[in-house]
Amino acid sequence: MHDTYSEITLPFASSPHLLEQYTNASGGLRTGMLMEHLDSLAGSISYKHMLGPGVETLGRIQERGFYIVTASVERLDMLAPLHPVRDLRLSGQVIYTGKSSMEVAVKMEALNNSGQAEQTLLLGRFSMVCRDARTHKAHPVNQLIIATPEERALYSMGESSKSRRRSVALRSLSRVPPSSGEAADLHSFYLQYGREDDLAPKEERVWMGDTHLEKTMLMFPQERNVHQKVFGGYLMRMAYELGFANASLFTRSHVQFLSLDGISFAKPVPIGSILRLTSQILHTSPPGVYPAGVHVAVQANVVDVLTGHEETTNDFRFTWCRDDGATIARKVVPKTYQEAMLWLEGKRALEMGSQIRGRRNRSEGANLN
Repeated sequence: MHDTYSEITLPFASSPHLLEQYTNASGGLRTGMLMEHLDSLAGSISYKHMLGPGVETLGRIQERGFYIVTASVERLDMLAPLHPVRDLRLSGQVIYTGKSSMEVAVKMEALNNSGQAEQTLLLGRFSMVCRDARTHKAHPVNQLIIATPEERALYSMGESSKSRRRSVALRSLSRVPPSSGEAADLHSFYLQYGREDDLAPKEERVWMGDTHLEKTMLMFPQERNVHQKVFGGYLMRMAYELGFANASLFTRSHVQFLSLDGISFAKPVPIGSILRLTSQILHTSPPGVYPAGVHVAVQANVVDVLTGHEETTNDFRFTWCRDDGATIARKVVPKTYQEAMLWLEGKRALEMGSQIRGRRNRSEGANLN
């Protein structure tokens, strides 16, 4: 496992020119660009696992006989704010292997003046799959050799992630009805916010269909990966920035990134295609929850110019919160059954994120004691 470890340092503290390329409008760092690097790093780590740590160039895919793509991103959780005055280290390694898949754990750390890790800023996991270069079917991957108790713990974490993804897929609202508790929550919410008569509350509400924000782009060859398709990290950055804009408009404030709650890569995006990114607000945290999150979905569709037919290639889910810590007064309200299921999916994602942050805070408190 340790042979797959890789890292890259972004020297923001010592390179004003580099910092300028990553600075956002509020003086912070462009998180979407860092996500793009993490996706690239996860791909490099996966190839390193397949080719060996001594191989420095990939070469031709056809000669290698296989290629690796990002299947999904389970989570990316921001643990602390990004400060542009410190160098950042992005690192990761393969922690689990299946028959043709690999789980890559990634980390973002702030470094002190001596180049030592001072604070962990982000943790996440990428699921990568290996394909035969000729048949495009599953290609076996090298199995991990576990050498230490720490590596065994990481491997178990990867196993748990795989089991959790299966469990989430089985409970997906696209496959099974909501639970009785979720149905009751939805009914109660509708009675309070969904009626259009005089009994509706005076506080502001927004129909989910009115939160749509869209961006249409032509895919250029400069953004291609080694498979001559659009680089997945570039799509992540575009989706992040559109979702950020939507969250900011909805909350009427600057927002802080909390988590990437999931990405699925269904199909590759060809060079030269027209890509339509559509974002909408799915859910907001109820009063009393801190930080108050807003859950945003971004869907990527490839459009056939000749027929107008659209095909979904990627589905992204993000969570932000207000920078000032204030609650989000506006409520997003579904009108249709499909929107109601998306509302419940957003509710699940916010609850999951709250649980993860709660466990982490308790763990940090225990470590301090």
